[in-house]
Amino acid sequence: MIKFNISPFVGKEKEYISTAIDNHAICGDCAFTKRCHEWFKEHMDANLLLTTSGSSALDMAAILANIKPGDEVIMPSYTFVSTANSFALRGATIVFVDIRPDTMNINEELIEDAITEKTVAIVPVHYAGISCEMDKIMEIAKRHNLIVIEDAAQGVMSEYKGKPLGTIGDFGCYSFHATKNYSMGEGGAIIAKDKNDFARAEIVREKGTDRSQFFRGQIDKYQWVDVGSSFLPSDINAAYLYAQLEKADEINENRLHSWELYYSNLKDLSDIELPFIPRECKHNAHMFYIKARDLEERTKLIDFLRANEIDPAFHFVPLHSSKAGKKIGRFHGEDKYTTKESERLVRLPMYYGLKEEEIIYICNKIKEFYRGL
Repeated sequence: MIKFNISPFVGKEKEYISTAIDNHAICGDCAFTKRCHEWFKEHMDANLLLTTSGSSALDMAAILANIKPGDEVIMPSYTFVSTANSFALRGATIVFVDIRPDTMNINEELIEDAITEKTVAIVPVHYAGISCEMDKIMEIAKRHNLIVIEDAAQGVMSEYKGKPLGTIGDFGCYSFHATKNYSMGEGGAIIAKDKNDFARAEIVREKGTDRSQFFRGQIDKYQWVDVGSSFLPSDINAAYLYAQLEKADEINENRLHSWELYYSNLKDLSDIELPFIPRECKHNAHMFYIKARDLEERTKLIDFLRANEIDPAFHFVPLHSSKAGKKIGRFHGEDKYTTKESERLVRLPMYYGLKEEEIIYICNKIKEFYRGL
């Protein structure tokens, strides 16, 4: 069976984890966590803090944005539940907006009509590591005095007009889950553009205390100064991640090669639709998906591939159609593409180290399926 995902492993993870254990430094913010922070500062010029998950990074962003009951937050319905949960937990109403069918990202042209006097934030989700139209979104946010929180869970190493995803809005959130391009098993990170927000992020991440300042020698004792929680990951997890950050370019190039191989082998198959990359976007090959004609055809295709030792997957069920989504959110405008496009999408196996012959085999089986139709 060609697996849908195999978590990245480059060879030094065990060594670095052993080092952390041998040094009796396995809690949060030890040596490997700091190395990861330094890597992102050097490579993305980002003030970043590792967190326990992409979800907790979004939780922190909701706290830092001072989301409160009665507020409204605009986002796409085609996203993972964490995108909405973090703001719902603060009492906000989630306002879902339709997506663009070409990128599966929020339709930037529909955002402004969804804004009310209660709107406080926009949460663009960079699906498949392909950027939303951030210039337009930032322009709308500036005009209406709204906060922009990028859900860049899938976007590490992707760019929009030369800017790393996650660094464009007021806050950016990454995921280093086992399914992501770079993994620490469970983990994430938050970026805060404003220095005051970053200083507060340190406090929120440390259970609402100024403990980080204490360890830097800036204060003689630490105390509870704000709301927060324990959002620090273990340094064991950070050690696993740092091994991959050292090989970040190699991993990225390998995935991009796989993506291009899929594309070149399937581009002449008129029965399916392939991913679209806008000219201003540099993507990270987080996933390769195709779109079947409809839900019935997708189901048959998935069954066919699994019968041939290939493990594909569909993706998000739109949040506005879920039980919780109906209770704590609403869909603004027409659901023209969100449901229809989500029911067509099939994700193909994609991971660091996927073999060329496996990709060619998958493509040949997809062609065989459509010849049979």
